[in-house]
Amino acid sequence: MGAYEAKTHLPKLLSKVAKGERITITRHGVPVAVLAPIGPRDRKLPGELIEEIRKFSRGRDISLDEIRSAIDEGREE
Repeated sequence: MGAYEAKTHLPKLLSKVAKGERITITRHGVPVAVLAPIGPRDRKLPGELIEEIRKFSRGRDISLDEIRSAIDEGREE
């Protein structure tokens, strides 16, 4: 499906994707993206994410300056 048509019909396409369909988006006939449903392993519940963050942060000390530096570094990319 062409990019313009995809943009025009995005809500309809998202409904199809939610039902399991994969849709290839093209630009000038060349595939550039795929709309695909998210698999069940790709989604995590908020509680699971919070627990992962807690496990990751146990025993780690990081200063406010290090956090700011990491944020600034991420903005540069």
